[in-house]
Amino acid sequence: MDSKTKLLAKAVTWQVAGFFSMMLIGFVFTGSVTASGGIAIAGSITGFVAYFLHEIVWSHVTWGRSKDVVAKQ
Repeated sequence: MDSKTKLLAKAVTWQVAGFFSMMLIGFVFTGSVTASGGIAIAGSITGFVAYFLHEIVWSHVTWGRSKDVVAKQ
């Protein structure tokens, strides 16, 4: 099972990549750096929280793990 620190680091790096993608897409649709920035910030915050919570929930699911990993917990 990953530590919460590692989960946080994964969430942050994923959101940085997603932020720039959303900013580019937002700019293509709106033509505005301000609007695309707002869209990207709102999406990043929402996505960050959802991803982090999703990872925490799945870290407690034992289904699909090998027996050695489950026994160590």
